[in-house]
Amino acid sequence: MTTQQAPSNEQIRGAWNGIADGFDELVTPETMVLGEEIVRRLGLRAGTRLLDVAAGSGALSIPAARLGADVVATDIAPGMIERLNARARAEGLSSVRGLTMDGQALDLEDDSFDVAASINGVSLFPDMARGLAELVRVTRPGGRVAIVAFGPMEKVEFIAYFIGAVRAAIPGFTPLPTNPPPLPFQVAAPGVLRERLAGAGLHDVQIDTLTWDMAFDSVQHLWRVFASSNPIGAHLIAGLNDGQRADVSQVLEGMLRERSAGVPGAVLHAEVNLGTGTV
Repeated sequence: MTTQQAPSNEQIRGAWNGIADGFDELVTPETMVLGEEIVRRLGLRAGTRLLDVAAGSGALSIPAARLGADVVATDIAPGMIERLNARARAEGLSSVRGLTMDGQALDLEDDSFDVAASINGVSLFPDMARGLAELVRVTRPGGRVAIVAFGPMEKVEFIAYFIGAVRAAIPGFTPLPTNPPPLPFQVAAPGVLRERLAGAGLHDVQIDTLTWDMAFDSVQHLWRVFASSNPIGAHLIAGLNDGQRADVSQVLEGMLRERSAGVPGAVLHAEVNLGTGTV
């Protein structure tokens, strides 16, 4: 096992700020489809006090606020919060407040929310236990905590396709470490997510597996989403030279056309786990 030093808060903040523009343009609209489904499954409604941690630019917060939920959205990256607040203003949503804040040390009162949730946010924390403890602390007794996290990498196709294309086009290239797995996949197994939630003191823990469909109209679209979805992807792509980029794109083109029976774009599926528990 390779021991890797956890990044500092400053490094994390800078990395996410660095992709905030692309994330807001390309990733948030796709993730908002998933956010709307999570809002429905959680039964959020007008007056629900919701905390959205590691909120990005609002894929969960905005759909919840549209229903009248009283939303506080936090993210360590001010660039994400600026874009979240801009989205809220553009829609005239006064019931959502975006705040720059470390999800592992929330500057919020105990027992303040009915629901505390995170989509591919807390599940990416280097110290996920601290993030979960904070969610539990700020949720009222009887309230719920909800974590949405990626399933196994091979079942998150927009990532699996890209990694597969890199491996095929560049023999010997190792895109991502697997032991330990990258942070986005640290709770990919439903049983591991269940253990983490129960370990945080939650009861009535339930894990549901969902399929999130993502439509890509071209290789270029997939490339840009992968590069903007996480600093890991941005770093991987930055390490490719022009020839490697061309080779990877050619492989991806074939993979997408195979999925879509010859059409340039394709719908790729992502397995995600929704873990909920009661405080």
